[in-house]
Amino acid sequence: MIHYPASGSSRFLLVLAHGAGAGQRHPFMVSVARVLAERGIDVVTFDFPYMQQKRKAPDKAPVLEAAFRSAIAEARALASPRHALFVGGKSMGGRIATHLAAATTDADGPPVRGVVALGYPLHPPGKPEQLRTAHLPAIDVPVLIVQGERDAFGTPSELRPVIRTMRARVTLHVIDGGDHSLAVRRATDYSALADTVARWIQEV
Repeated sequence: MIHYPASGSSRFLLVLAHGAGAGQRHPFMVSVARVLAERGIDVVTFDFPYMQQKRKAPDKAPVLEAAFRSAIAEARALASPRHALFVGGKSMGGRIATHLAAATTDADGPPVRGVVALGYPLHPPGKPEQLRTAHLPAIDVPVLIVQGERDAFGTPSELRPVIRTMRARVTLHVIDGGDHSLAVRRATDYSALADTVARWIQEV
């Protein structure tokens, strides 16, 4: 687990999970976490069990969800109890964050105030019929989805009808020309993306 302390005082904690193919030390994760910390948000990242064990195939959803919950508990120990808790992640990590938000009850501890999905994997590439949406209508906290215009896992136009089925307040931010990595023409500066996330968290 890596803690990126916020610059100055902070009222927000974001527990951010990695995608299926790379862990918390991937440049995307590190870059986004650092910029968010500079913008006044405490960020904690972690590795799922399969990544810790250097296995290629991700664990099943229940294992991923349990690991995410454990990371939230540890992250809470690093931040003030007054911090508003947000969960999110890149691709698979963001999807598991939505699972937690859909299933969380008052008995599960401090409430999640919002969800950040960076490149939501709506379906496997080339398989638009295999939607990962059944749980989404159960979410009742605000959701930010940052999606690349050319995302092979689900374009913004594919996401919009799904969003209309959700009762949560959903903000869809489109990266013009972006792919599933949210990169545009191999750009590696994610400051603008992190600024969007920081503004949304602070407004929520």
